[in-house]
Order: sequence, then C-alpha cells, then structure tokens
Amino acid sequence: MARQPKIFILDTNVILHDYNAIRRFQDNDLVIPVAVVEETDKFKKGNDTLAFNARHFMRDLDRITNGRNFAKGGIQIGKNLGRIKVEPNHPFAPEFADLFKDDIQDHRILSTAMWVRDNNPGRFVALVTKDVNLRMKAKAAGMEVQDYLTDRIEDEKVEKANMEVQYYSLEDRLMQTLCYGPENAIEWKDVVEKKPEANQLFKLRWQKDPDEVACARYDSDRNRIVLIRQHSAYGIKPRNDEQKMALDALMNPKVPLVSLTGGSGTGKTLLALAAALEQENMYDQLIISRPAVTLGNQAIGFLPGNEKTKMAPYLQPLMDNLNVIKSQFRPSSKEAQKIDALLNEERLIIEPLAYIRGRSLGKAYFIVDEAQNLTPLEIKTIITRAGEGTKMVFTGDIFQIDQPYLDQWSNGLTHIGEKMDGQKLFQHIFLRKGERSELSELASKLL
Repeated sequence: MARQPKIFILDTNVILHDYNAIRRFQDNDLVIPVAVVEETDKFKKGNDTLAFNARHFMRDLDRITNGRNFAKGGIQIGKNLGRIKVEPNHPFAPEFADLFKDDIQDHRILSTAMWVRDNNPGRFVALVTKDVNLRMKAKAAGMEVQDYLTDRIEDEKVEKANMEVQYYSLEDRLMQTLCYGPENAIEWKDVVEKKPEANQLFKLRWQKDPDEVACARYDSDRNRIVLIRQHSAYGIKPRNDEQKMALDALMNPKVPLVSLTGGSGTGKTLLALAAALEQENMYDQLIISRPAVTLGNQAIGFLPGNEKTKMAPYLQPLMDNLNVIKSQFRPSSKEAQKIDALLNEERLIIEPLAYIRGRSLGKAYFIVDEAQNLTPLEIKTIITRAGEGTKMVFTGDIFQIDQPYLDQWSNGLTHIGEKMDGQKLFQHIFLRKGERSELSELASKLL
C-alpha cells in the first residue's frame, strides 16, 4: 500500500517567516486555515519584510489556484510537491469548548487543525507554528504540533560557531618564523594534520612561554597559516585576542563578508564602525543600519514626525558608538572633522534597514547591527544587494533575540555562520570578553 502523504496545517507566523514555506514540505499536503488568511491580510500593507512576505505568499497562492476553487483534496502546489487547501474555520469539539473560551485567531487555527485531524483518520496530521504558546495549547489539547524546522540549525553547528578558534602549542622555531620571519607565515602541515578551512583562526603558544600567544589564520590564497598583526582603527585598539582577530577581518579587503557575535559590551559594533572609518577612502559610502524590531506598522504611528524621525530612537545606539569614536579626538582635530564631513556629505549614513530593500550597494562598507533579529531570508535579501567592491558586516548576539518567532537556532546571524563556513570570502569571530567596563563585565557574569 502506497504511503499516504502527511498533512501539515500552517500558522500565520510560518508564512511571515518564510513566504516560500508551502514549497518546503516535499510531497506532503498542506492546509491553510481561513484565520491564517485573515491574519496575513493584516500584514500586507507596508514596506517591511513581514509585509513583503505576506504579499508574496498571497500572490503565490493565487497563482497556484489559477481561478480554480479548492477541491476536497486541495490543489497541486507544483511538480513533486503535495496539495494545498484553504480550510474554513471550524469550532472546537464540545469537550474542548470550555478549555479555549476566548474567540481569538490562535484558537480558530487550533480548532481547525483539530478538525482536520479528526476528519483524516489514518493520516499523520500536525500543526506547524513558531508560536511557543500556541504549541503549548496544542499539546494540552492532544494535538500533534511542530516548530518550523526547515531553517533551523543543529545544536552542534551553533556550538561550533562559538568555538571556531583552535589552540596549539608549537616548537619555538616555528613560532619564531611565524612572529619574526620575513613572511610571518608557516606551513599548515606544521600545525595541523588536516588542511584547515579558509580563514580558520588559531591561537598559537610558545613552548618556552605558554602564556605568550600569537593569533593567526589560515590564508587559503597562500595556503599557509599567517600571523594576525595588531591593528588600530580610528583611535580604537583591540583589548583582547578576539578583538584583534575581528579587526583584522574587518580591515581585510579579501574578506567581503564578516560576522561578529558576542554578548553586550564585547565591542562588535564599535570595532566595525571604527574599521569602516579607517578605510573610508576605499568606499563610496559607509552605511550603518539595524532592524527596528519593536516598531511595527502600527506602533510607529505613536511617535511624532516623519518616518526618519520616528526611527531615530532605534538608531541612537549606532550614534552612541560613533560618539565614542569621536571622543578619542579633539573637536578641532582632522579626525573629528572628517567624521562631521562624512555625515554632512552623506557618505556616512545611519538609516533604517527597511530602506535597503531594492537598492544595489556598490563600493559600500555596510554594517548591520543587531542582525540576530533578522530571519535567514532577510539576511539573504541584504547580502544579495552587495555590488562590486562592497563589504558587509553583520553583528549581534544570538542569545539576545527580540523577535518572538526567532531563536538561537533559526535566526539569520546563525545561518550566516553555518552556511558560509569555510568560504574564503567569509570570516566569523565570536567575541568572548566584555570590554565596556569592569562593572558591565561583572554584571554579565553574575546577574
């Protein structure tokens, strides 16, 4: 007997997270409750990613139906894919009516999912949602429920992104060649047995003095492990080895994509901005941006002024970092005046991330702060804006996510590290130590 396809009922947040979600379930069948269509309709107006995803999904669904009504078995999504159906809302069975009294969209979606399950005996039926609360309600009602796992990174791969530096103790002659030789490089076979991946980072210790460490990385172009030198950028100097590695990557023109992760106060944004200013003559524009997570199409109306004025509070942390750099110099210094000139000429731009969609970023140094609040699709959309000569830097902390339907396994910043791992155009650095202040570091550890 042929295997019957599974049936998955999709919640609204799955569609808003990935507008192509209906094409990610292989040959299994999908059900979209009418309540999901109603919720999706509320998001379709606007310029943010949620609006874009809502519009794209509804247009795709309209193309699939092509003027046809949903038959009992649904309509074929595409070649080698299952069928899809929009299902009218159904009430809870009498035994659950008192359990879920509130007439809200989540309950309509759940009751419809349970109706689909009860009317398809013998088939596997599951509700797919990224809403943890709805998953708990579904479990309480005995409904099979799953998270949307298509873009979820495995635990060990997330852990790998935080443990990318390799530690070795080398013979003093090798350390002498690396640190003081004419090329500041050694053969990778002198350090590891297996050829490293591009831009693999190392901390190498002297045998005579294990406390003395040299930072290095594997250069795939030279096929050798090379010394990472001490850099400074616009008055900002690294305070630890990881910051030293980060600044090296930020100032390496051969690496156009860099991701920096780490807790608050580790210097991610400050280093990225300082590196951009140090190299401003190499780029036509320096663009710094961040997603305004708490600012939806409705919430933005509570603040006065135009859209840029409304976005100002969410971009203020970027200005704070810029002011830290300016404070290194006297107001009359050429460095401080250079920053003012870049701002006045609009070569240094701090703007909302929503303004980036549709642009082609040529010869720009583009920094995206708080990138852990972006979906993998949003990250892809941003990176594909990169033109010739553009460098992109994503910073964030995957353990401080403000988006309700993202976590450390499914956010866009994690995806960069996993998907781009080993590519010579990419480098990732995890900053471990907070350098904001002794008090800040103590609070991070104890509170």
